[in-house]
Amino acid sequence: MTVELTIPTVGESVTEAVITRWLKAEGDRVEKDEPIAELETDKVDVELPSPASGILASITAQEGESVPVGGVIGTIDDGAEAGDGEPSPEKEPPKKEPPRKEPPRKEPPERRPPRKEPPRREPPIEEPPRREPPPQAPPREEPPPMKEPPGEEPPPMRAERESPSLAAASGREPRTVEAEQGEEPREARSGTAPERREETVAMTPIRRRIAKRLVEAQLETALTTTFNEVDMGAVQELRREWRETFEARYDVRLGLMSFFVKAAVDALRRYPKFNARIKGDAIVYRDYCDVGIAVATERGLVVPVVRDAERLSFADIEQAIEDLARRARSGELEVDDLTGGTFTITNGGVFGSLLSVPLVNPPQTAVLGLHAIQERPVARDGQVVIRSMMYLALTYDHRLVDGAEAVTFLRRVKEVVEEPARLLLES
Repeated sequence: MTVELTIPTVGESVTEAVITRWLKAEGDRVEKDEPIAELETDKVDVELPSPASGILASITAQEGESVPVGGVIGTIDDGAEAGDGEPSPEKEPPKKEPPRKEPPRKEPPERRPPRKEPPRREPPIEEPPRREPPPQAPPREEPPPMKEPPGEEPPPMRAERESPSLAAASGREPRTVEAEQGEEPREARSGTAPERREETVAMTPIRRRIAKRLVEAQLETALTTTFNEVDMGAVQELRREWRETFEARYDVRLGLMSFFVKAAVDALRRYPKFNARIKGDAIVYRDYCDVGIAVATERGLVVPVVRDAERLSFADIEQAIEDLARRARSGELEVDDLTGGTFTITNGGVFGSLLSVPLVNPPQTAVLGLHAIQERPVARDGQVVIRSMMYLALTYDHRLVDGAEAVTFLRRVKEVVEEPARLLLES
């Protein structure tokens, strides 16, 4: 009996998958639920398990092909034994390599002698008539050259107009304009120019998804950005003081992101529009904060979600972020890990970005962008001091949020990060 291999449904919005690698070849024995191929979608990578035990009888979609959900990519013969489905080696002989060694191709070298005839044309090139001294005589009689200041060389362009006879008389060969300007003649450049190539590579599903989402964000929302800067001194001091104790107790590093998640949650509760979304002509408010954390991977940027961030401690947040980042880079994320976020935080500072404009991930309303920490001179109590500063950027949908609200929201994030004790005293 033949069992079809089809692309499974891996998410509500996933419509196709790319076969990145076949783990089995035609004729191989497979067991039920054994991974048989690796698939890449616009959200996650998944393994395709075998629906039955038997022999992989045929592969109808090759690696790199995009197949819609439900599409057939191969068949399994659950009644065959190993080796029954092996491809016959008799199909290999059709390769006709001998005809490629045809001897007639060696004939051209025998016809090369006629090509040595062109040297007969060389005498006309060296004939004296080309020097034509008479036409050059008038310029020697003109007085203008005598008016030039002593020791001043003639302009470059004038030197170019010298005839071959004058160049020969001065002991140097004629030069072109390009040679006078320090460049090689076109003839020399054309022979040494490096070969220029172009390569066309299909976008991966995740890259197509990213491109689509970014265009949607620009076309379907009214995005604008407000900026501020935050003094990271208090957070850095807290991390230095508690780093070892925190890591020993919770087995996770105390990073910067947990402070910003906490600060964002505090601001989202005070200004709920930033945690809401537009649905038609209505506004949907949420009483929970599912914060997306942007993670850079080899396949592109993904945004796994930390669920119910308003209920989590610093340790819970750091553990959740570490787990999501690890699974994102190893391709182990599930579709549910990437859907349903209500607010996003992205940190370009890990790559050295000093300032940028993040884009909202629809249907969310806002995104907070973090940047590199840099020591800069700032004014404190009438004096200029050096402080560890970071620029913050808040991009928001102006259809739902006004400018004054955005400035207030970002200022609240700044206040909490600069004085973390506010989380205890004002919560």
